[in-house]
Amino acid sequence: MSIEFGVWRVDGDSPQRLSLGGSDKESRLQQWLIRDLSIVAPELMLVGKEVHAFDNERIDLLAIDRAGRLYVLELKRDIARREAVAQLLDYGAWVAELSLVDLSTLFEKYCPNRTSGQTLDQAFKARFGHELPEELDAAHELWLVVAGMDERTRRLCDYLAEHYELPINAVFVHMMRDGEREYLARAWLRDPAQAPSPSPDQAGWNREFYASFGEYAHRSWEEARKFGFFAAGGGSWYTRTLKQLGPGDRIWVRVPQQGYVGVGRVVSKAVPVDDFKVAVDGIERPVVEVAPAIAKANRYADNPENAEYLVGVQWLKDVPVSQAIHEPGLFGNQNTVARPRVASWIDTIARLKQRFGIAD
Repeated sequence: MSIEFGVWRVDGDSPQRLSLGGSDKESRLQQWLIRDLSIVAPELMLVGKEVHAFDNERIDLLAIDRAGRLYVLELKRDIARREAVAQLLDYGAWVAELSLVDLSTLFEKYCPNRTSGQTLDQAFKARFGHELPEELDAAHELWLVVAGMDERTRRLCDYLAEHYELPINAVFVHMMRDGEREYLARAWLRDPAQAPSPSPDQAGWNREFYASFGEYAHRSWEEARKFGFFAAGGGSWYTRTLKQLGPGDRIWVRVPQQGYVGVGRVVSKAVPVDDFKVAVDGIERPVVEVAPAIAKANRYADNPENAEYLVGVQWLKDVPVSQAIHEPGLFGNQNTVARPRVASWIDTIARLKQRFGIAD
């Protein structure tokens, strides 16, 4: 049984069903989405339309959200069949290989909303109010934008999403006519804003935290190794995930574009850099008095919004950035701290345990 969508106009006690159908043309719907992607989902920015992927295949619309996650939007005028899912998976395999450099090139070549000379970084900051992440989210979303879906295709989408955790969804977009007026209606196969979040155990989380350590003039990995801390700052976007960490949690630290540099146990929760203390020669001292790089970071007393926060860590194994572990297939993510629920994270931990010599 295919999914059905109906709308009625109520005049007194006599509901009248409106004439319903898909968009007259895919190109018409595409133009609407180019102007306003919130028709299918809030918080998206267009990267390109008719993006050349491989052979003669073109992705109808490619978008990005504020976290750096990519969205492949495949538009179909009528009922979606299984072939559309296969096509979407093909595009997903291609998108998974994109780097930020690739994405910037695609934006400059295929985005109709781009102003003259505008870069992807500039457009992203104008849209979301913060800098483009240094790396794309390892995950991406695959969405069919359709008038409807037959039962076999719906079952296939549900199977891929529920059993393989594939981020595939469908957005049903319908044109309705009421006399001379036209209306546009939208519904999701799975509402991305309201889908329940499974508990870590249900989702298969392995209780290992991923942590991204961005090196800057005011944040040195060598100081973090020496004085036992993990740090982040520059706004709530970068520091809010630090709240996930508590004493006893284990973090695996990666320096973006370099690789994994350490694993450690959290010994104290995040506090502003102003309040973080370390033991030097048996005497407890403020870290800003003994670590020259972190001393340059924003203090909470001077700049609460962008202050640097530090988490106390006992390193189990750490290496210099020059010896960072970087291998194809290792998990990466733009978030400061994350609880990954994907198979690649489990594989990454297994590999890092071997490389770092961690028994359990």
